[in-house]
Amino acid sequence: MSELSVDHLLGIKYLKPEDIQLIFETADHFKEVINRPIKKVPSLRDITIANLFFENSTRTRLSFELAEKRLSADVVNFSAASSSVKKGETLIDTVNNILSMKVDMVVMRHPNPGAGVFLSKHVDAKIVNAGDGAHEHPTQALLDSYSIRERLGEVAGKKVVIVGDILHSRVALSNIFALQLQGAEVMVCGPKTLLPKYIQQLGVKVETNLIKALEWCDVANMLRVQNERMEISYFPSTREYTQQFGLTKKIVDSLNKEIVIMHPGPINRGVEITSDVADSEQAIILDQVENGVAVRMAVIYLLASKIKR
Repeated sequence: MSELSVDHLLGIKYLKPEDIQLIFETADHFKEVINRPIKKVPSLRDITIANLFFENSTRTRLSFELAEKRLSADVVNFSAASSSVKKGETLIDTVNNILSMKVDMVVMRHPNPGAGVFLSKHVDAKIVNAGDGAHEHPTQALLDSYSIRERLGEVAGKKVVIVGDILHSRVALSNIFALQLQGAEVMVCGPKTLLPKYIQQLGVKVETNLIKALEWCDVANMLRVQNERMEISYFPSTREYTQQFGLTKKIVDSLNKEIVIMHPGPINRGVEITSDVADSEQAIILDQVENGVAVRMAVIYLLASKIKR
């Protein structure tokens, strides 16, 4: 397969296994590029990309920006958290204004699920969903799978547990779709109040005991507790959450095998994971950050190759 089956990256649920394979093979190439002394390639010299962030996100925005600049694209950054959107401008107005500046691709994070799909129907640019509400975050799931493939050789047949706030997590949903597409087994683990009612319909195992989940898995992806998305209290206290679902060195050492530990970041150290675990040999958290740039370069490059000139 030499090109993606989709024109936009709106969610993992629209991809085929071959798309993921193509993205990873392309990312392998770019990973080699970003480890060279000169980290730039002229691939997208005549492409203009707008980063539209209607929600704050330092890590994802920087990762995309770096990916775009490594490909030599022209980059326009638009932080809607501090813009005319506050003055009542609509999504379409904002985007049309940006498109009138002749933008080829839009990378967007938005609090409303489906914002990217809506946009792709109304504007003539390639859309990359950088997170829509608690719905999907496709590039995070791709870089997570890519990091597992790098550490364990392949994703197929691996057992992955996603631990924590599944209810508010777009990372969890995209990861479930991506891992299943590649033939991995998925389990979710967390307090009952943070597990969505529909979760078993997605074909995942459910476990509320962290130790049991860890004994089952090859890979543990520890999610951040998203206090900013919670209007009500889903568990009594952070301390209680940590006692039941926090990953400590003692727990890791008690397992009769070595597991791979991941975290999408930013880490609440001492809440979902202790520092000595986050900084251990088994954790691939910094690899995820590095791989994020290579995977986003691959996605942008492959979508840009479908732009009609």
